[in-house]
Amino acid sequence: MATVKVVDLISRAGTILQDTTNVRWPAPELQGWLNDSYREITILRPDSNTQTGEFTCVAGARQVVTTIFASALRVIEVVRNTAAGSAKGAVRLVNRQMLDDQRRNWYAETGTVDIQHYMFDPRLPKEFLVYPPATTSAKLEVVYSSVPLAHTLTEAQLINSSTTEVIRIDDSYANAMLDYILYRAYSKDAEYAANAQRAVAHFQAFQSALGAASQVNAASQPGVA
Repeated sequence: MATVKVVDLISRAGTILQDTTNVRWPAPELQGWLNDSYREITILRPDSNTQTGEFTCVAGARQVVTTIFASALRVIEVVRNTAAGSAKGAVRLVNRQMLDDQRRNWYAETGTVDIQHYMFDPRLPKEFLVYPPATTSAKLEVVYSSVPLAHTLTEAQLINSSTTEVIRIDDSYANAMLDYILYRAYSKDAEYAANAQRAVAHFQAFQSALGAASQVNAASQPGVA
């Protein structure tokens, strides 16, 4: 659960920028770049903001996650059947080409509420295929990533230390978010060589932090010993 307050992150940025009164970089502008950081982070780290929900299928094989979860950015996993009339069984990821080779006409098979497999193509991150094809009564537990809602605090709220709104992703991303804000802030004055260099340094720090987080995540995920 996130505990870092938005106003604290904005204040830290102002301190580093030596603009604690927000003259050169107004607080709402910094907040806008904080919101931009969510989009950049979720593209590079889809697991930074994952959610689980019940997805109601349309008839057929192809399902589009945004028909139910409008803010979804990418399908992460299809877990199990949840429809009342289903066996509530697990759904397994399979290779579409293998299924096509074994059952070339599977797309036209009779629909069911008991989905056995799903297929995912990273070129179509908001879609997945199901086997057997679904009926409109089929429901699935789906894990997906999405971009957090933007903060819309007023300037008065952003400079008030008692404002309690916190960032919308885990605290472990707070430093990366700060580097992104500073990258955008220094880019605003990139005509000065020193600021251009600072912008590059903070963007590199932002990218490095997310890359390091990916490596840690891969090394520490549960597995079979």
